[in-house]
Amino acid sequence: MKRKYINRELSWVEFNARVLSEAQNASVPLLERLKFLSIVSSNFDEFFMVRVAGLRRQAEQGRRDTDPAGMTAGEQLEAIHARVSELVTQKYTCLLDEVFPVLAREGIEWVPPDRWNTDQEAFGRRFFTESVFPVLTPLRGGESDRAPYLGNLRLHAAFLLDEDRLVYVPIPESLDRIVLLPSEAGRIAFTFLEQIVVKYAEELFHGFVVYDSCLLRITRDADMSVDEGQDEDFIAAMETVIEGRESSAVVRLQVSGGGEQIRALLMEQLAVEEREIYSTPNPLELKNLMEIYSIDGFSKLRDPLWESYPSPFIDEEEAVFESIRRRDILLHHPYESFDPVVRLVREAANDKNVLAIKMTLYRTSGDSPIIRALETAAENGKQVVVLVEVKARFDEERNIQWAGRLQRAGVIVVHGIAGLKVHAKAILIVRREETGIRRYAHLGTGNYNDKTARLYTDMGLLTVDDTLTYELGLVFNAITGYSVIPRLEKLSMAPHSLKPRLIELIRREQLRAEATGSGVIVAKMNSLADTDVIDALYDASGSGVDIYINVRGICMLVPNVTGMSKNIHVVSVIDRYLEHTRAFYFHNGGAEEIYLSSADWMPRNLVKRVELMFPVEHPEIRSRIKHGLELFFEDRQKAHTLNSRGTWKRRTGDGVRSQAEQQERIRDRYRAVPEINREEFKVRRSPGK
Repeated sequence: MKRKYINRELSWVEFNARVLSEAQNASVPLLERLKFLSIVSSNFDEFFMVRVAGLRRQAEQGRRDTDPAGMTAGEQLEAIHARVSELVTQKYTCLLDEVFPVLAREGIEWVPPDRWNTDQEAFGRRFFTESVFPVLTPLRGGESDRAPYLGNLRLHAAFLLDEDRLVYVPIPESLDRIVLLPSEAGRIAFTFLEQIVVKYAEELFHGFVVYDSCLLRITRDADMSVDEGQDEDFIAAMETVIEGRESSAVVRLQVSGGGEQIRALLMEQLAVEEREIYSTPNPLELKNLMEIYSIDGFSKLRDPLWESYPSPFIDEEEAVFESIRRRDILLHHPYESFDPVVRLVREAANDKNVLAIKMTLYRTSGDSPIIRALETAAENGKQVVVLVEVKARFDEERNIQWAGRLQRAGVIVVHGIAGLKVHAKAILIVRREETGIRRYAHLGTGNYNDKTARLYTDMGLLTVDDTLTYELGLVFNAITGYSVIPRLEKLSMAPHSLKPRLIELIRREQLRAEATGSGVIVAKMNSLADTDVIDALYDASGSGVDIYINVRGICMLVPNVTGMSKNIHVVSVIDRYLEHTRAFYFHNGGAEEIYLSSADWMPRNLVKRVELMFPVEHPEIRSRIKHGLELFFEDRQKAHTLNSRGTWKRRTGDGVRSQAEQQERIRDRYRAVPEINREEFKVRRSPGK
């Protein structure tokens, strides 16, 4: 029997296997390989806190219902543990046998305490005595077979005293985890803070013998939702959820070192099962490897810098409004600067003719220039309305702080919609001009975050199109108040019309193929998991439509299966930037259509969120996006293909590196417009993914 769908969770695990493959790739610069190892570790934290936690609860409830791939919660947990265990082994083999040894030869060396020289030994003892010991707090193991309070995702050392007493020592987060040691000139030697704690631990327990020790890190259930019926106290309810994540059930125990007795006590006190334990060598947790990646110097061990170019259609000598009035403008980040988006909001804040600014905020940076501009706008008497989505997972606390800060400045803040997350990316600016009221809009595929705009690929459209901007105003009215959305001509909005529109577009291509013998769909997204959309793609494939899917993460669709998906091809590109753009192409019998969207093709995006999809109508912009989509299927350096067995294989042979080609195309396009003073626009960025 043909398998119709790939399990969602295992597909996500395989995405991280592809990220890990970049760390394992010897052609990638050493510090970039270290960065990818750090990213894999960080990714799995959220996966266990949310997805594994949810499956664990289902299994504990004894549920036997299955997912679309036919797996129960228990079966998924077993498969996840088996595959993640393999990847953990591969990750440490890569780090300890490949990356660290070569880094040491290049002048950056990890030196654990058992390899310290005399100077390092003296430094380590002095550092422990003066800086570490004063902030350590040993915690006795519980008297009733329960551990004391141990925070989520925090490192601890555990010590076994007098054969049966277990003591936990939190590793202080107020101190840097990477500790630089004395070393020769021109070289870097480092160790990890927790290793220093273990080395000198006996100084914490005068009168007792330390029989054994280990390092541990627990991951807790963070799959909690707020009671959205409590509208009048919504922020307080969300703060309760955030606090609850620190003391919820343990879903993963990472442990390094220690014998059977200390591990048995840990399992008993933390109430974890064998399959929830992941044993590793030192260092226990790899997220902090980014501190080593960021060490000054050693530029030859990183990717060369890529510049972020200004748009050739925005002139610094005039207001952004004037540039947008001339034509629609596409910004392709991070190849093109995010600065025009920031400029747009700043200029609107200080423009006497701007009457109102409306905006969605899902995630933003820690010191956001857009937040500051919105505050200025409100202080200048503009009507500023901002929808701050406080349910953006793991950014809730920051968004609550932003919401309070904006309200204090006089901004009208809306906290979202009960039962839905507002994930759309949109700015609407209302301006009084000589010809009357004009609306300006920015519609995008990514968050209004100036930091991630340097690391994630996204697209944003600046436009004054009358229909698009009018319909965007209707969408804002529906989000912030009570309004039934009329039939939209250009915009498609989830959870109302976006999914039906997608399926309509797919079926239109199917009907054209049945009539003419040909049809083409090209779709780029983060994840593909909606079974209704997948079934529509299967039907279109069966009618002769050639379908090309570029997916970064989850893909539940099974491609290249005769009689089901023979004409569907799936690729995934993992490179220095995180692919985040959502773009969709439909051949439409030669009358080509291209759409950009904030939504992936997943149930949560199409049914449980407010999302937007919008057409790209300017011929030059359509052509740019189409040719960019084609690049991913020509990539032979950073692309992987999904086969009919549901496994991914790295592509090889002659072909481009799609991100490098995009960078070159935008550079050449920028250089072809000499009238703009490029030096004024140029933005230098740090390398990143």
